[in-house]
Amino acid sequence: MRLQRLREEVLEANLELVRRGLVLYTFGNASGISREEGLIVIKPSGVPYEKMTPGDLVITDREGKVLEGNLRPSSDLPTHVVLYKAFPEMGGVCHTHSRYATAWAQACKAIPCFGTTHADYFHGSVPVTDPLGRGDIQGDYEANTGTAIVRAFQKIDYQAVPAALVANHGPFAWGKTAGDAAHNAVILEEIAHTAYLTLQINADSLAIGRDLHDRHYLRKHGKQAYYGQPNK
Repeated sequence: MRLQRLREEVLEANLELVRRGLVLYTFGNASGISREEGLIVIKPSGVPYEKMTPGDLVITDREGKVLEGNLRPSSDLPTHVVLYKAFPEMGGVCHTHSRYATAWAQACKAIPCFGTTHADYFHGSVPVTDPLGRGDIQGDYEANTGTAIVRAFQKIDYQAVPAALVANHGPFAWGKTAGDAAHNAVILEEIAHTAYLTLQINADSLAIGRDLHDRHYLRKHGKQAYYGQPNK
């Protein structure tokens, strides 16, 4: 039953990316992990979203070895595997080619926090990785993409900034569940768009002050958070 629920959650996360306009055709992918069972559930490669069922999703072990499913897993599976190994509280990963976040990635620019919309979800700028070198590209490319993300977070809390831009490629987002990862991917695209518009209106715009940034992030995510309703 636990695996079936994870299949359904991962399918729903993939479909959320479509509903929110973050993917076209077969672009993008979402996955989830059951750490208790050591299993990853991920979208199959190149399969149209509107035709997917929970049974189409591919089950692998922690190393990415296929255990169940008749379809090839997403070609980005090795990136997901690297992220799950490096970040133990991560329960879901989404990758899209959403327009504005991808534009920042292609520009090789981190997304600054210009206001409280960004601060509500990301406790800092959304970082961009270093470009991959020739050896990284010609070698185990997808795994090396994951390694580049991990390197970008050596001094950043991956739970406080649940997304990254892969230079010249596109965005990855994550969370405690596949649903959380999809939610963060949607928010990432929104703040990428508003940051772009901010700079179009005023190219000299400055990042939000630390006090206001902390206040907005911590009122939602801090130990004394008071946004929303208490859990019962």
